[in-house]
Amino acid sequence: MGGPLAGIRIVDLTTVLMGPYATQILGDFGADVIKVESPDGDLVRGIGPARHPDMGPMFLNTNRSKRSVVLDLKQAAGRQALLRLARDADVLVYNVRPQAMARLGLAYDDVAAINPRIVYAGLFGFGQDGPYAAHPAYDDLIQGAVGLPALLGRVGGDEPRYLPTNMADRTVGLYAVGAILAALMHRERGGGGQRLDIPMFETMAQFVLGDHFGGRTYEPPAGETGYPRLLAAARRPFATADGHICALIYTDRHWRSFLTALGRPEAFDQDPRLASLGVRTRHINDLYGELAAILATRTTAEWTGLFREIDIPCTPMHDLDGLIDDPHLAATGFFPIVDHPTEGPIRSMRVPSQWSATPPRPDRLAPRLGQHSHEILREAGYTDDEIDAMTAARVTAGPAPR
Repeated sequence: MGGPLAGIRIVDLTTVLMGPYATQILGDFGADVIKVESPDGDLVRGIGPARHPDMGPMFLNTNRSKRSVVLDLKQAAGRQALLRLARDADVLVYNVRPQAMARLGLAYDDVAAINPRIVYAGLFGFGQDGPYAAHPAYDDLIQGAVGLPALLGRVGGDEPRYLPTNMADRTVGLYAVGAILAALMHRERGGGGQRLDIPMFETMAQFVLGDHFGGRTYEPPAGETGYPRLLAAARRPFATADGHICALIYTDRHWRSFLTALGRPEAFDQDPRLASLGVRTRHINDLYGELAAILATRTTAEWTGLFREIDIPCTPMHDLDGLIDDPHLAATGFFPIVDHPTEGPIRSMRVPSQWSATPPRPDRLAPRLGQHSHEILREAGYTDDEIDAMTAARVTAGPAPR
């Protein structure tokens, strides 16, 4: 039994991270994802330590559940081959600027002319109805444009800095999965295909301002922007006597239980700063500062035991290695060791969601460059002689020998 998207074919023109992350999820869900790569391959193949130079960890962890075909789209024969793939596809996904797709003769109108049922999804920097339409975009740029470095600088009292994860790429990739699935649902209900523009800037603006719109939600403004609890300088993992703990004492019950456990049950009713969630939010930096001083007096294990006993949310703070070695993830089999045909044993990550009827089961590990070129072109109707001619002309290529 295939996954929930079995029978859906996706032509994937995306590179680096944002688009490949989205299409990997769709592939994990059972779609047949055809990754179209230039003769040089996806740039991210070369990032990180690797057993072979074109199969780095970032690529391995963003491109499973896909087949790879090499096509030089700058050659007429490559463009024609792409259109033949798109003719029978359900979705085409790209993450270059729309202007680049138009120069290649692969704009929406070009593709819809041969397949009007296709969902044509573009993931790029900025909405096409504004002055930034043609601007390039990367994760760092979008983080800056939506204020994330400024927020970090504001709460840390330091220079602005980027989040040390590709927050914009992955957030927009996740949003794209939902948009593509919704468009497929619309089509299956008789609505036909359509073009989707999924801009990073607007998507991340909504993501950030969902927390921080504050008083500017209203017109005229009813107060300042920003959610005070998230912007409290003291909101951070709390230092304990031997490490750090992440704890959230949030509701009335949490505060009563915590103060009672400290032998101060009367404090909740006597301290006006604790009167309600709204009042606590206004005084949150002071409250977190006092909480930090208390938590520094015992070990992480002692606080974890107490918080679990009185049902206050908490967890020890991990670093990256601690996350990989987490006992819960080990118990759930989150990191299976799988045998890649060319890269040997690698640590993978399972699909995080659980399904009762159609569980996604990734059936392919990340492909070598051009690993499926001949297979995919044959499916598109090319003969072996035509494929050989395309290979000689460097329109396509198979995998390089190891």
